[in-house]
Amino acid sequence: MNKNLSYLLEKIEYWRRHFISPEKFCHDKFVERLGYEPDLKNPKTFNEKMQWLKLNGDYSKESQLVDKFEVKKYVAELLGEEYIIPTLAVYDSVSEIDLDKLPDKFVLKCTHDSASVVICNDKATFDFKAAKKKLNHCMKINYYYMGFEPVYKSLKPRIIAEKHMAPDGETAINDYKFFCFDGKPEIMFVATDRSDDCRFDFFDMEFNHLEFENIHENSSKVIEKPEKFEEMKELSAKLSQGMKFVRIDFYEINGKIYFGEYTFFHGSGYGRFEPMEYDLKVGELLKLD
Repeated sequence: MNKNLSYLLEKIEYWRRHFISPEKFCHDKFVERLGYEPDLKNPKTFNEKMQWLKLNGDYSKESQLVDKFEVKKYVAELLGEEYIIPTLAVYDSVSEIDLDKLPDKFVLKCTHDSASVVICNDKATFDFKAAKKKLNHCMKINYYYMGFEPVYKSLKPRIIAEKHMAPDGETAINDYKFFCFDGKPEIMFVATDRSDDCRFDFFDMEFNHLEFENIHENSSKVIEKPEKFEEMKELSAKLSQGMKFVRIDFYEINGKIYFGEYTFFHGSGYGRFEPMEYDLKVGELLKLD
């Protein structure tokens, strides 16, 4: 399929979602991705409960926490500025981005969505034209309609430029993601090889490897326990107080912890577990009223 046709079909699908109910979309996408009928009246698996929360949860207060600029103020007040990745600039449109005012290495991403990250490892070879095209496309998307996650519905689209945090000689950093239930971290995973062939490895709170896969395969590498693992656990508990479920993400860089993001619907509730029994086991950790 050529790129123009693929883009047209993607655009048609996006606008189609404005005219269908969230219930129908979530049901149909669930069956398509996971291969079983969701029971949303009596949800038991993790993915079923993600859909139930999408359709029934009140996230009016949490929208600030998924805005990638606004959340920094909230986390800085709770934890301190030392945990925040420095912001270089905030733009209301792609046309405002001035490369001359940015350092040789930086990161650009939209504040209102997920997966719109553009990484510049060297401004001399940076494809700014391609970056602008990607960001322009993402700025036009209301991310709510990608999966009907209510936290995204009313966000203002902006672009944020951040300091490039990877150590010298490296282009990517490991991502440590904690699943927190009612303010308590229970399991976490480490995302590695993000720029090449992403891998997820799950661990318990003693950093014992858990024998299941979700969304991505396990890494073939030995995953070392992060130096600041215990502190990450404490911080994730502090950031998740009063929340039925949230995923708290951190980076560990040169012995320091940096906050990544809040995610209220991991994998949008369509992340296949292998073996499938872990969909139920992880779901048991999430208590719904």
